[in-house]
Amino acid sequence: MDSLAFLAGIDWAAVAEIVAIDILLGGDNAIIIALACRGLAPEKRKVGIFWGTAGAIILRVLLITVAVALLEVPWLRIAGGALLVWIGIRLITPPHHAGHEDIPASTNIWGAVKTIIIADFVMSLDNVIAIAGAAEDAEEAQRLGLVIFGLLVSVPIIIFGSQIVLKLFDRFPFIVTMGGALLGWIAGGLVVNDVAVHEWIKPTRTLHYAASAVGAILVIAMARAIQWRRGPPPATP
Repeated sequence: MDSLAFLAGIDWAAVAEIVAIDILLGGDNAIIIALACRGLAPEKRKVGIFWGTAGAIILRVLLITVAVALLEVPWLRIAGGALLVWIGIRLITPPHHAGHEDIPASTNIWGAVKTIIIADFVMSLDNVIAIAGAAEDAEEAQRLGLVIFGLLVSVPIIIFGSQIVLKLFDRFPFIVTMGGALLGWIAGGLVVNDVAVHEWIKPTRTLHYAASAVGAILVIAMARAIQWRRGPPPATP
């Protein structure tokens, strides 16, 4: 009964958002891991992947813990919301040249692990802000646990199922669009829940949902405008 009560008390909507965010924004992590370990001997690659991933997860949890605490500072939710809108637009309309040629390969395990952790740190800002925002709707006592649980669930999907996920994105582009809209939804909720906004507007659940909807619509509208200005992609020879 205690385990059932525990499971019933979990905010599964927040968990689903965190897992979705990690899958959508975690493609680069799988690429980083593969590139950093490509110089290792085949028998050492699994060890390098394991420790590099473990180090990246620990670092991500620490960063998100700090981010959740910093979101209590006035104006930071607004800044985080603006960043998430930009990330959502970038997700739907990626840059023309988004390569990873600068990720070095290492011939020893700890060199590869160091490369994975450093590269993940540099590229994890979008994940950190998005996950911290997704955890906002949960009870304060659950937030860190939800973040850790979401990361643990999504990391195996990212590492071992990245190729399947990428194929799904190619076959069903609307999944990426919905992912961008999800980031916009979280961004709207962050902005309207900022301490600075509460000095002018009384927070309500209706206002929260309205702002979230506006954020989702804004991301899709701006992404579509950028795609329209770019025109159709060049034909491949």
